[in-house]
Amino acid sequence: MSSYREDRRADRAAERAQDREDRRLELEAAAQREQLQAEERRKDAEAKRRQEQADKKARLAEKQAKKAAVAAKRAKLLRWLKANPATLFVAFVMVASIVPAILSQIGALTGASVAAPMAGLLAAMLEGGAWAITFMGKQAEDASREPRKYRIGTWAVATVAAVVNFWHGLEAYGEHPWVAFVLGASSLFAIYIWDLKTHGSHGKTKAEKKAEKARKAHVAARRKHHPQIVEQAIKLQAALPYGVLDDEAAFAAAWRIHTGAEPGLSAQLYATATEAVLSLGAAFELGDNVREELLETGFKAARLNPFAELTQTPTTQAGIGSNASEPPVDKPRETPVRGRSDEELNKLLPDALSAAAELVAEGKQISATGLAKKLQIRREDALKLRDRVIEQRRLHVA
Repeated sequence: MSSYREDRRADRAAERAQDREDRRLELEAAAQREQLQAEERRKDAEAKRRQEQADKKARLAEKQAKKAAVAAKRAKLLRWLKANPATLFVAFVMVASIVPAILSQIGALTGASVAAPMAGLLAAMLEGGAWAITFMGKQAEDASREPRKYRIGTWAVATVAAVVNFWHGLEAYGEHPWVAFVLGASSLFAIYIWDLKTHGSHGKTKAEKKAEKARKAHVAARRKHHPQIVEQAIKLQAALPYGVLDDEAAFAAAWRIHTGAEPGLSAQLYATATEAVLSLGAAFELGDNVREELLETGFKAARLNPFAELTQTPTTQAGIGSNASEPPVDKPRETPVRGRSDEELNKLLPDALSAAAELVAEGKQISATGLAKKLQIRREDALKLRDRVIEQRRLHVA
């Protein structure tokens, strides 16, 4: 019996222990659930806070962007107003001209017993028609089409509107006829201002007009002095596809065809230049006793090329040398050979003539120093050869 009671006590103790354990587990589970819920609430609050901050930043950025856009538009408008004050005042004057013109026409038509709606439409037809044709002409001009017919139509319609306003002014303000002129001008003045605005700034400058005048004078001089070449140039342009040859290129090609030389030159001019150079060269083939600066001046003048800009390389045709300055001739430093006899000098004469031609082609004087350097002979022998060379060249020129 006692054993049974003990077992019962043990069972109840075990049940109470199990209940306590279950209670503990339930409390732990509840605590964990509460902790998880608190963590979720914290995360939700953090996410909400971040979202609110992001929304606030977005609203602030949008507000700043709007302010920046407004400031940019304001700055753009101010820049435009500063850069286009004429356009602003032109617009103001045009409005101040068009509105009185329309009101005057409405008054004229209603005074003639025309219904007010019809009077408004007819007035809009006259003034609006003029401006419709004006803007059509502007569109045609922007598209590189001829705007003349539109300008004629604009002024024709504007003139009709001006006559209506003038007539109405005479009838309505008979004691002050000048008002009629003002009303008539109101239909024309806006058109005139717009025409000045759109076309007055597109004319040629003084420099362009001067250049155009000079070009026409140049073309007239060409036709006067070179009619055959001009005619040939026109034929060349007609024979080739349009735009292949411009006027200058065609004239240059025609000149080369007729003269065989660059534009501005001819066989006669080359002959004249050659004769002048030979005459000048003969005047300066005077030996070593002539002052060096005089020789230098003479041979600079002898380097003739009337149109040096037409050639890219120096020419030596007919003794016409390069325009570049030449360094002074150095004194020979070679060891002199023995003096030569007259017979030996006569044998050297052909070589001396060739050397003299080279000196002339180089733009240098025919001197004993130059011949001595070319032929590698003594100066005394070169002096004798120089005299013979000059004599031979004078005989050849004569």
